[in-house]
Amino acid sequence: TVADLAAAHDADVVVVVNPNNPDGRIVPPRDLATAAARLAARGGWLVVDEAFADLDPVESLCGAVPPAGLVLRSFGKTYGLAGLRLGFAVAAEPLAGLVRRGLGPWAVSGPAIAVGRHALADSGWRREAAAARGRDAARLDAVLEAAGGRVVGGTKLFRTADFSDGPALFGRLGRAGIFVRRFEAAPARLRLGLPPDEAAWTRLAAALGGPGLTARH
Repeated sequence: TVADLAAAHDADVVVVVNPNNPDGRIVPPRDLATAAARLAARGGWLVVDEAFADLDPVESLCGAVPPAGLVLRSFGKTYGLAGLRLGFAVAAEPLAGLVRRGLGPWAVSGPAIAVGRHALADSGWRREAAAARGRDAARLDAVLEAAGGRVVGGTKLFRTADFSDGPALFGRLGRAGIFVRRFEAAPARLRLGLPPDEAAWTRLAAALGGPGLTARH
Protein backbone atom coordinates (compact mmCIF):
# COMPACT_ATOMS: atom_id res chain seq x y z
CA THR A 1 0.00 0.00 0.00
CA VAL A 2 1.40 3.36 -1.04
CA ALA A 3 0.26 6.95 -0.58
CA ASP A 4 0.24 7.92 -4.26
CA LEU A 5 1.05 6.71 -7.77
CA ALA A 6 4.55 8.15 -7.69
CA ALA A 7 5.43 5.84 -4.81
CA ALA A 8 4.56 2.80 -6.97
CA HIS A 9 7.22 3.58 -9.57
CA ASP A 10 8.93 0.17 -9.38
CA ALA A 11 5.79 -2.02 -9.23
CA ASP A 12 4.83 -4.46 -11.98
CA VAL A 13 1.09 -4.13 -11.28
CA VAL A 14 -0.59 -1.09 -9.74
CA VAL A 15 -4.17 -1.27 -8.39
CA VAL A 16 -6.03 2.01 -7.93
CA VAL A 17 -9.50 2.21 -6.36
CA ASN A 18 -11.14 5.28 -7.88
CA PRO A 19 -12.80 6.80 -5.90
CA ASN A 20 -10.86 5.24 -3.07
CA ASN A 21 -12.40 3.27 -0.24
CA PRO A 22 -12.57 4.50 2.51
CA ASP A 23 -11.42 8.11 2.02
CA GLY A 24 -13.09 8.84 -1.35
CA ARG A 25 -9.92 10.22 -2.92
CA ILE A 26 -10.13 10.57 -6.72
CA VAL A 27 -7.15 10.15 -9.07
CA PRO A 28 -7.47 12.28 -12.25
CA PRO A 29 -7.51 10.36 -15.56
CA ARG A 30 -4.36 12.11 -16.81
CA ASP A 31 -2.42 10.73 -13.82
CA LEU A 32 -3.82 7.26 -14.46
CA ALA A 33 -2.90 7.47 -18.15
CA THR A 34 0.65 8.51 -17.26
CA ALA A 35 0.99 5.62 -14.84
CA ALA A 36 -0.44 3.18 -17.41
CA ALA A 37 2.04 4.32 -20.04
CA ARG A 38 4.93 3.92 -17.60
CA LEU A 39 3.77 0.40 -16.70
CA ALA A 40 3.16 -0.58 -20.34
CA ALA A 41 6.74 0.35 -21.21
CA ARG A 42 8.01 -2.44 -18.97
CA GLY A 43 5.21 -4.97 -19.44
CA GLY A 44 3.21 -4.01 -16.34
CA TRP A 45 -0.50 -3.40 -15.76
CA LEU A 46 -2.66 -0.67 -14.25
CA VAL A 47 -5.86 -2.02 -12.67
CA VAL A 48 -8.50 0.61 -11.83
CA ASP A 49 -11.41 -0.46 -9.63
CA GLU A 50 -14.35 1.88 -10.31
CA ALA A 51 -16.87 0.15 -8.04
CA PHE A 52 -17.92 3.49 -6.47
CA ALA A 53 -17.57 5.67 -9.58
CA ASP A 54 -21.17 5.82 -10.84
CA LEU A 55 -22.57 8.45 -8.47
CA ASP A 56 -19.47 10.54 -7.79
CA PRO A 57 -17.73 13.07 -10.09
CA VAL A 58 -15.26 10.55 -11.45
CA GLU A 59 -14.20 10.52 -15.10
CA SER A 60 -14.26 6.83 -15.93
CA LEU A 61 -11.51 5.24 -18.00
CA CYS A 62 -14.02 2.88 -19.64
CA GLY A 63 -14.43 5.14 -22.68
CA ALA A 64 -10.71 5.23 -23.43
CA VAL A 65 -8.83 2.50 -21.61
CA PRO A 66 -5.09 3.07 -21.98
CA PRO A 67 -2.75 0.27 -23.11
CA ALA A 68 -1.94 -2.01 -20.16
CA GLY A 69 -5.04 -0.63 -18.39
CA LEU A 70 -7.82 -2.77 -16.93
CA VAL A 71 -11.01 -1.22 -15.52
CA LEU A 72 -13.25 -3.16 -13.12
CA ARG A 73 -16.94 -2.29 -12.65
CA SER A 74 -19.70 -3.84 -10.54
CA PHE A 75 -23.42 -3.52 -9.80
CA GLY A 76 -23.32 -4.28 -6.09
CA LYS A 77 -22.59 -0.74 -4.85
CA THR A 78 -24.49 1.77 -6.98
CA TYR A 79 -27.51 -0.38 -7.74
CA GLY A 80 -27.68 -2.37 -4.50
CA LEU A 81 -27.48 -5.57 -6.54
CA ALA A 82 -24.71 -7.49 -4.79
CA GLY A 83 -26.79 -10.67 -5.01
CA LEU A 84 -26.85 -10.39 -8.80
CA ARG A 85 -23.18 -11.44 -8.87
CA LEU A 86 -22.57 -9.36 -11.97
CA GLY A 87 -19.69 -7.16 -12.98
CA PHE A 88 -17.38 -6.62 -15.93
CA ALA A 89 -13.85 -5.74 -16.92
CA VAL A 90 -12.89 -3.34 -19.70
CA ALA A 91 -9.52 -3.57 -21.45
CA ALA A 92 -7.95 -3.39 -24.88
CA GLU A 93 -6.30 -6.32 -26.58
CA PRO A 94 -4.11 -8.19 -25.85
CA LEU A 95 -4.84 -7.66 -22.14
CA ALA A 96 -8.56 -8.40 -22.61
CA GLY A 97 -7.68 -11.76 -24.13
CA LEU A 98 -5.34 -12.58 -21.26
CA VAL A 99 -8.11 -11.88 -18.74
CA ARG A 100 -10.63 -13.91 -20.76
CA ARG A 101 -8.33 -16.90 -20.92
CA GLY A 102 -7.36 -16.56 -17.27
CA LEU A 103 -10.97 -16.58 -16.10
CA GLY A 104 -12.07 -19.37 -18.39
CA PRO A 105 -15.79 -20.05 -18.98
CA TRP A 106 -17.75 -17.85 -16.61
CA ALA A 107 -21.47 -18.49 -16.53
CA VAL A 108 -23.72 -15.45 -16.07
CA SER A 109 -27.47 -15.97 -15.92
CA GLY A 110 -29.81 -14.50 -18.50
CA PRO A 111 -31.84 -12.59 -15.87
CA ALA A 112 -28.62 -11.06 -14.48
CA ILE A 113 -27.60 -9.86 -17.94
CA ALA A 114 -31.08 -8.43 -18.58
CA VAL A 115 -31.07 -6.54 -15.26
CA GLY A 116 -27.53 -5.28 -15.88
CA ARG A 117 -28.35 -3.97 -19.35
CA HIS A 118 -31.45 -2.19 -18.05
CA ALA A 119 -29.52 -0.64 -15.15
CA LEU A 120 -26.66 0.63 -17.32
CA ALA A 121 -29.09 2.18 -19.83
CA ASP A 122 -31.00 4.16 -17.17
CA SER A 123 -28.91 7.35 -17.01
CA GLY A 124 -31.87 9.30 -15.60
CA TRP A 125 -32.04 7.04 -12.55
CA ARG A 126 -28.30 7.50 -11.96
CA ARG A 127 -28.64 11.29 -12.04
CA GLU A 128 -31.51 11.18 -9.55
CA ALA A 129 -29.69 8.68 -7.34
CA ALA A 130 -26.53 10.81 -7.36
CA ALA A 131 -28.48 13.87 -6.22
CA ALA A 132 -30.42 11.97 -3.53
CA ARG A 133 -27.37 10.12 -2.18
CA GLY A 134 -25.43 13.38 -2.18
CA ARG A 135 -28.06 14.87 0.13
CA ASP A 136 -27.89 11.78 2.33
CA ALA A 137 -24.08 11.98 2.48
CA ALA A 138 -24.22 15.64 3.56
CA ARG A 139 -26.83 14.75 6.17
CA LEU A 140 -24.68 11.92 7.51
CA ASP A 141 -21.69 14.26 7.74
CA ALA A 142 -23.78 16.59 9.90
CA VAL A 143 -24.86 13.71 12.16
CA LEU A 144 -21.29 12.48 12.58
CA GLU A 145 -19.94 15.96 13.30
CA ALA A 146 -22.71 16.61 15.84
CA ALA A 147 -21.54 13.45 17.63
CA GLY A 148 -17.96 14.70 17.79
CA GLY A 149 -16.67 13.02 14.63
CA ARG A 150 -14.26 14.56 12.14
CA VAL A 151 -15.25 13.56 8.62
CA VAL A 152 -12.13 12.67 6.63
CA GLY A 153 -13.75 11.66 3.35
CA GLY A 154 -15.95 9.14 1.61
CA THR A 155 -18.28 8.90 -1.38
CA LYS A 156 -22.00 9.42 -1.87
CA LEU A 157 -22.53 5.86 -0.60
CA PHE A 158 -20.44 5.95 2.59
CA ARG A 159 -18.69 8.41 4.92
CA THR A 160 -15.52 8.00 6.94
CA ALA A 161 -14.82 9.86 10.17
CA ASP A 162 -12.40 9.90 13.09
CA PHE A 163 -13.68 9.79 16.66
CA SER A 164 -11.79 10.30 19.91
CA ASP A 165 -13.48 7.14 21.24
CA GLY A 166 -13.45 5.14 18.00
CA PRO A 167 -13.05 1.61 19.48
CA ALA A 168 -15.68 2.20 22.18
CA LEU A 169 -18.05 3.75 19.64
CA PHE A 170 -17.61 0.76 17.32
CA GLY A 171 -18.75 -1.51 20.16
CA ARG A 172 -21.66 0.74 21.07
CA LEU A 173 -22.89 0.87 17.49
CA GLY A 174 -22.58 -2.91 17.21
CA ARG A 175 -24.70 -3.44 20.31
CA ALA A 176 -27.31 -1.21 18.68
CA GLY A 177 -27.30 -3.44 15.60
CA ILE A 178 -25.42 -0.89 13.48
CA PHE A 179 -22.42 -2.48 11.81
CA VAL A 180 -19.67 -0.20 10.56
CA ARG A 181 -16.14 -0.75 9.27
CA ARG A 182 -13.17 -0.16 11.57
CA PHE A 183 -9.46 -0.01 10.73
CA GLU A 184 -6.71 -1.81 12.58
CA ALA A 185 -4.10 0.77 11.59
CA ALA A 186 -6.35 3.71 12.53
CA PRO A 187 -8.44 2.77 15.61
CA ALA A 188 -10.14 6.16 15.75
CA ARG A 189 -11.53 5.77 12.22
CA LEU A 190 -14.94 4.35 11.31
CA ARG A 191 -16.69 4.03 7.95
CA LEU A 192 -20.49 4.23 7.90
CA GLY A 193 -22.95 3.49 5.15
CA LEU A 194 -26.08 5.59 4.55
CA PRO A 195 -29.10 4.80 6.75
CA PRO A 196 -31.96 3.43 4.60
CA ASP A 197 -34.93 5.17 6.26
CA GLU A 198 -35.95 7.68 8.93
CA ALA A 199 -36.11 5.05 11.67
CA ALA A 200 -32.51 4.09 10.91
CA TRP A 201 -31.40 7.74 10.97
CA THR A 202 -32.96 8.17 14.41
CA ARG A 203 -31.41 4.92 15.67
CA LEU A 204 -27.98 5.99 14.43
CA ALA A 205 -28.21 9.39 16.13
CA ALA A 206 -29.20 7.72 19.39
CA ALA A 207 -26.34 5.24 19.22
CA LEU A 208 -23.86 8.00 18.43
CA GLY A 209 -25.11 10.02 21.35
CA GLY A 210 -25.78 13.02 19.13
CA PRO A 211 -28.83 15.30 19.10
CA GLY A 212 -32.15 14.12 17.75
CA LEU A 213 -32.98 14.38 14.07
CA THR A 214 -35.78 16.12 12.29
CA ALA A 215 -37.54 13.79 9.86
CA ARG A 216 -37.02 14.62 6.20
CA HIS A 217 -39.03 13.36 3.27
